Amino acid sequence: MLRWLTAHLFHRPRPQYRLGQALGLLCAALVLWLGLGGQPTALAGLTDDNYDGNIFALYAGNGSLVPPRVSLEQSLKAGKPAIVVIYVDDSSDCKKFASVISQLQAPYGRVANFIPTMADSIPVKASYEPSEPGYYFKDAVPQTLVFNAQGDLVFNETGTVSYEAIDDVMREVFDLLPRSESEELRRRPINEVNTELVPEQ
Repeated sequence: MLRWLTAHLFHRPRPQYRLGQALGLLCAALVLWLGLGGQPTALAGLTDDNYDGNIFALYAGNGSLVPPRVSLEQSLKAGKPAIVVIYVDDSSDCKKFASVISQLQAPYGRVANFIPTMADSIPVKASYEPSEPGYYFKDAVPQTLVFNAQGDLVFNETGTVSYEAIDDVMREVFDLLPRSESEELRRRPINEVNTELVPEQ
């Protein structure tokens, strides 16, 4: 038995086995480096510019925004107000702003089209039509565009914008009472004074 062990433990491997052993050792070292000494598996977060997935699903808890249901061109043809957000998934500003867009979808999601557009998906070309996000893109993200039902651009801001700033514009688009008069979304009265004509008794 001792002779068998020494023959197998201390023998020189045949040449065809040397490549296999070298590859095996390389794979084992790679697994150890990745598992123990390599970089952590999650390097992205809310406050950094690293990619970690769809920002609307991860940071706004609303994966229904992406992909958008209609394009800007379709929305303009339908005569429906639209909010276009040009963003990238690896921007801390866009990650923080995703929750604002998700909050706006709650009151306005049924009456306006929400069109999140990846900046990287805008084709690079010499000119754009007014029905394309590239026509308005200022090479900065996030960028928020609001179109009214007539297709007019009524809001165009880059950077993180407050919920209230966009809500004020949407209230004007839908002819709603300003927030100072009504926290709830209610239509403006048609007449300031409503009177009813009834015969005197």
